[in-house]
Amino acid sequence: IASIKVIRNKQTGLSEGYGFVEFFTHGTAEKVLQNYTGILMPNTDQHFRLNWATFSTGDKRSDNAPDLSIFVGDLAADVTDSLLHDTFANRYSSVKAAKVVFDANTGRSKGYGFVRFGDDSERTQAMTEMNGVYCSSRAMRIGAATPRKSSGYQQQGIMLFCRLQMGGYISNGSSTPSFLSENDSTNTTIFVGGLDPNVTDEDLKQTFTQHGEIVSVKIPVGKGCGFVQFASRSNAEEALQKLNGTIIGKQTVRLSWGRNPANKQFRVDFGNQWSGAYYGGQVYDGYGYVMQSPHDPRMYATTAAYGAYPLFGSHQQQVS
Repeated sequence: IASIKVIRNKQTGLSEGYGFVEFFTHGTAEKVLQNYTGILMPNTDQHFRLNWATFSTGDKRSDNAPDLSIFVGDLAADVTDSLLHDTFANRYSSVKAAKVVFDANTGRSKGYGFVRFGDDSERTQAMTEMNGVYCSSRAMRIGAATPRKSSGYQQQGIMLFCRLQMGGYISNGSSTPSFLSENDSTNTTIFVGGLDPNVTDEDLKQTFTQHGEIVSVKIPVGKGCGFVQFASRSNAEEALQKLNGTIIGKQTVRLSWGRNPANKQFRVDFGNQWSGAYYGGQVYDGYGYVMQSPHDPRMYATTAAYGAYPLFGSHQQQVS
């Protein structure tokens, strides 16, 4: 994890009910999004509600500020964040942070990391002076980290938006509704995540129709998710409660409220049209969903992601 930020009210210091988790790679963020959406938060009675966050095109810091990170390869297996940080900080006073990248499945180091500087001249020095220097038991291989370029482009793919409270309005000074449509009594659409790719529209319909009349079923191609719209809210609520966590096809599904196709004003400020929990905002036949972030070379996914947080409402959040 590159960084975590819970957004708090400046006056009261209390949580605003949402936050951001930033990862070093798209793959890791995608895995967390798939595995944690709908899971009960530890020590609470609430469930994780996750969505891709984006770097806004209005983020001037991302557009103009130079990237001062370097790539550090050939790291020994026992190198930690602090050891990597100290190895560079002992020589360069402008070192801001260091991160060793670990495999999410094994918990082992992938043998590389990133170091971020506050001064470009020291970064340039380190590129030459630290190449071949030992950190623990191995000589480091230094390279340039891929700079992020966000001008005219909404970056997505490494940062997740996490809703920390269910229902109500996000108290950020805007009138943006709660992103899950839980309190919208007219919403009868259910989002089905973690869907077996072999499940068809008809399979999904047969599973859900036992809980009430179905208006429509949509499975966007290749997205691992689907949408089921009921004729009545009560039937949708029943299905959501009874089918969440059950197996459809060969996979356990995660259910949550999808976007109400009739609600034209429903919009999340940082760029996603739908506020459920999957892959970058798009609309499919009136249904909001988020599709996989493209592996665009401009996506900041191969270097330490310590930059500005996305704009949310009128508040720009930055990593401190």
